Amino acid sequence: MKNTIKFIAVCAVMAGATASFSMENGCAAQSGAQVTPVIELYTSEGCSSCPPADQWLSTLKGKPLVVQAFHVGYWDYIGWVDRFATPANTTRQREIAARNHQRSIYTPQAVLNGADWRNWRNGLPGTQEPARTSISLRQLGPDQFEAVVTTHSGAPSSWGAYWTVTEHGHSSNVKAGENAGEYLQHDFVVRQYTLAGEYKGDASSPQKLTLRSIAPNPGHPRQINMVVFDPQTGKTLQAVSAAC
Repeated sequence: MKNTIKFIAVCAVMAGATASFSMENGCAAQSGAQVTPVIELYTSEGCSSCPPADQWLSTLKGKPLVVQAFHVGYWDYIGWVDRFATPANTTRQREIAARNHQRSIYTPQAVLNGADWRNWRNGLPGTQEPARTSISLRQLGPDQFEAVVTTHSGAPSSWGAYWTVTEHGHSSNVKAGENAGEYLQHDFVVRQYTLAGEYKGDASSPQKLTLRSIAPNPGHPRQINMVVFDPQTGKTLQAVSAAC
């Protein structure tokens, strides 16, 4: 009888795990006929001019965009360490600056589809271009994701890709530096940035890319993003985002 009870309990646990995986496995995204705009904000909790840009970024929730807030740490020396900043984020910003022939990097910097975007306060441009690349993203299991990238006629001869995991609903009570005394709120915070390599464009051979993501952070809804870009210019070729 005891063994039977144990067996039933184990089955119940396995059934719960299977149901949970089935729900997670329903998380998927498919790119459309036009290029999905990608917005990157380079920001820092140590920068006094950054909070208005952070607030603007939060207004983009729910819009058909891929949005990412890359926190950088080169203002940490002023007195406040940005806990979301990573060296990889600063490296990415420097790469964008090089492609855009910028002499320096700065915050807040908005980037639209790989290009420096100084007039972000005026809203998004009204036109989009047809996509020459498509992405199909799905969840394989707990914190495991797969994207299938297919290039079409007119796509560049090579392409690069990267993943990000972004989270909403973060906040900080800043106690030092330029924003001392401020309560800052953040959405689209990049918590994981993973390069996925560069590939030759071949419409006959879709490329599968996988991600092992960080675990979900309770209370902070996350999005799994895949961005495909032209490695020569940094221009977005296609992007998708899934709330997983």
